Amino acid sequence: MDEQQASEGGGREFQRVADELRFRMTNGTYPEKSFLPSQRDLAEELGVSRDTVQRALRELVDEGWIESKQGSGSRVIKTQRIQSSAPKATRSRRGMTLEFLVGEAFEQSEVTLDVYTLTSESLYWLIQQQAHRIRSRYISPQRITLRMLLPAEQQTLPYPRVKGDPQDTRLRERLHDITERHTRSLRESLGALKTEGWVPTVEVEIRRAPLTPTFKLYMFNGMEALHGPYEVIERNIALDSGEEITALDVLGLGATLTHHIKDEDPDSAGSIFVDSMQKWFNSVWALLSE
Repeated sequence: MDEQQASEGGGREFQRVADELRFRMTNGTYPEKSFLPSQRDLAEELGVSRDTVQRALRELVDEGWIESKQGSGSRVIKTQRIQSSAPKATRSRRGMTLEFLVGEAFEQSEVTLDVYTLTSESLYWLIQQQAHRIRSRYISPQRITLRMLLPAEQQTLPYPRVKGDPQDTRLRERLHDITERHTRSLRESLGALKTEGWVPTVEVEIRRAPLTPTFKLYMFNGMEALHGPYEVIERNIALDSGEEITALDVLGLGATLTHHIKDEDPDSAGSIFVDSMQKWFNSVWALLSE
């Protein structure tokens, strides 16, 4: 491997590749049981070395997204599952994905997203897609309002952490870097839509709560909710230095999310859930403004 490849593989590029592949596995580009493109094709498409692709694939194997066999390629064995709380007879949207629901919300004139999550990583990729749709004139929202709750920076989280050594701070620092990077990019991406004249009104506010996220929550225009618990797993994580360590961590993208929708019946299960989660979000949001 030449010096350029060594530098690339030891930096953030393999994380960018792994993030992109995770996103494609959750948005239906690479469905469960399908095979990923060859390492050579991925390297060419994503503009990285094969060494970087291999490192990203090893991380996805460790996380349980794919299985790789010599001579057979890499097969997807896990995707983002979204199940509906509505009775089967009333389910009108099959094969829902998080990407689909965010995209549908952005097709409205006024877009309101309330999000509670461990990091802003997943949302960043979703917003990037919607920004592309706006610039391509497929959609034209007039107002975008994003409120996001993230854990407080000083909050000592039980995960991610190095297995057997809770005093090791490297994974907490890594989580902080990931959150800050994607949060900054998220603000810049949405802000650019306003400054470039694509969306007249854009409001982005992020507040830090002294809470450990045990679940992920997306609220769409006050009418729909996606909710799912984080699952704690043991996995290997590759640091920027190239060292791999065993960690106790959660995978938000791999969690099963349940879709709830508010309807005309205020006493239906969907309406009660959406209203209660919106009330919870608003109460925490108001508390943090004091």
